Amino acid sequence: MNRAPLRTALGDPIAAAVAGLILLRFVAGAVLPLSADEAYYWLWSKHLAAGYYDHPPMIAWLIRAGTPAFGDTAFGVRAVPLLTGIGATWCVWRVGGVRAALLFNLMLMTAVETMAATPDAPLIAAAAAFLYALARVEDDPKWWLAVGAAGGLALLSKYTGFFLGLGALAWIVFASRRWLLSPWPYLGAVLAFAIFAPNIWWNATHHWMTFAFQFGRVGAGHFTLRFLFEFLGAQLLLASPLILIAGVWGLKRDALLAALVLPAVAYFAVHSLHDRVQGNWPCFLYPMLAVAAAQVRIRFTATVAAVVLAACYLQVLFDIVPLGRKDPGSRLLAYGMDDAVRQIEQGHPAAILTTDYATTSWLRFYGHVPVIQMNEPQRGLGGPVPAGRLVYVTERERDRHEVFKSAVPQPAVVRRRGGVEVARYDCYLLSP
Repeated sequence: MNRAPLRTALGDPIAAAVAGLILLRFVAGAVLPLSADEAYYWLWSKHLAAGYYDHPPMIAWLIRAGTPAFGDTAFGVRAVPLLTGIGATWCVWRVGGVRAALLFNLMLMTAVETMAATPDAPLIAAAAAFLYALARVEDDPKWWLAVGAAGGLALLSKYTGFFLGLGALAWIVFASRRWLLSPWPYLGAVLAFAIFAPNIWWNATHHWMTFAFQFGRVGAGHFTLRFLFEFLGAQLLLASPLILIAGVWGLKRDALLAALVLPAVAYFAVHSLHDRVQGNWPCFLYPMLAVAAAQVRIRFTATVAAVVLAACYLQVLFDIVPLGRKDPGSRLLAYGMDDAVRQIEQGHPAAILTTDYATTSWLRFYGHVPVIQMNEPQRGLGGPVPAGRLVYVTERERDRHEVFKSAVPQPAVVRRRGGVEVARYDCYLLSP
């Protein structure tokens, strides 16, 4: 583990670059509109609980911690998740040195997932803390309690935190068996379970809905190699090609890092043989990948990563190449949603009805009229439908107006960025 004093790192130009990258994330987090998922988790934060349909509760708690200080704004939603990126960086630096911290912050995965207010932000921070604490157990076995605390917080962020515990067990079994006879790892496991227990209780009182939703996807689909290549391609982009190559090579040199990474990678590889692995799912492995990559010297590793990251920042912030619907950043973020909402609300409807959570979340965050989702009651976005003028709004690709008895088409509303169409919303006037 890196032992360089903090004052030395602060005088290092590489450390200055790390600080600059973190500052850039804060600026981007303040000026970029929310994604639909971020708006959805913001809705969770208005009704705090120990669990929700899609995920454990940590992201809702973090959003609720930030909005009282900064308001219901994009930065208010993202403020505390952004802070978790600083904590993750500190842990990576303490384990792998300042170069590891630089590579960690140059990766597109880190830039996106520690800025956006999604469960991945606290998961990455908890994974980095887990790594840091596990690297300290040889100095003092009481660090196993910190390992357990980090593991519990990871599980409260996202269920993929289970792989951290599996990785720690693999490390003990294959590289450090003496811990099998020590009480400290078991005490750490008990602490992790205690921290995670509220979500277990919530699921037990809500028909195990989150477990059913998440683990129900494990055996879906049929054999195909398509998703495997898609998964590998996504990681090459999100990690940057040379960092990924260096990281894989570095795992051969460090039993702890390999044990923490390989069980999850093996699962994702098998899963990709029958179903899609979303690019962000392995995000919690990236602190370990950065530390491993820092141990291998490949020329231009940081330079290539910086070019990839800069190109992505320029596109998402300034729309250098106006791709419209083909631009994932413009589609995923709420560019043009303010104007679209104003058009939808011009007719002064008593309520807006929807049939998907993404549209519901954006309309609630950016609008002023009650928005009621008519399906998926498990998401908690429904409610009583008031009397008066009702409008059904849906993105064209998700149109389900046939579920209503009488839906009269109205002029469509187009969401634009820089005058280029990003998405089109169909609107229908509903008869009482």
